[in-house]
Amino acid sequence: MEIKDRILQSALLLFTRNGIKSVSMDDIASDLGISKKTLYKWFDNKDDLVSGVIGGHLTGVQGECANITGAAENAVDEMVQMMEWAKRQFAEVNPNTVHDLRKYYPAAWQLFHDHKNKYILTQIQDNLRRGMAEGLYRANLDVEVLSRLRLAQIDVLFDPDIFPHGRFDQPRVQQACNEHFLLGMVTLKGHKLVNEYRHVTEEE
Repeated sequence: MEIKDRILQSALLLFTRNGIKSVSMDDIASDLGISKKTLYKWFDNKDDLVSGVIGGHLTGVQGECANITGAAENAVDEMVQMMEWAKRQFAEVNPNTVHDLRKYYPAAWQLFHDHKNKYILTQIQDNLRRGMAEGLYRANLDVEVLSRLRLAQIDVLFDPDIFPHGRFDQPRVQQACNEHFLLGMVTLKGHKLVNEYRHVTEEE
């Protein structure tokens, strides 16, 4: 692995584990066993490094999402797989990481903002249309409104004023919000599929 890729990988792990603000360039150099001089050969400053980490991470995320979408049997299967994937993604992420990104690293936050408002929005809209065409989502769904509502949920999930970190862990919040959104869209046929994928038995 090239040194630049090793730096990005190490920084991503440290940022997700400890938050971004609390991790210094010294910490990253020490974790890799390299000098800060080597670190600054590849990145001008910490802001530059954070942007590199976020940009690389989002590229990987898009690839993983594309794989899920391509392999999913139907829209419900896709949504359930995405929910499980998101749950795993954020299970080990320090709650301060998103807060730090938003507050202290505007260039990197803009990368995430653009990813969310372009790529994720398109993914949501495609899933809604797919589910409607398959008869698994209600035929009268307002795709434009619901896709943006779903997008807004992403910010809400990480808002410490709404879900204080000491009381709510991310997997729990993700699971509750995702299931609520999905179950609000499905037809009876889709609901039965959701229960099948979640191994839930309900009385008719």
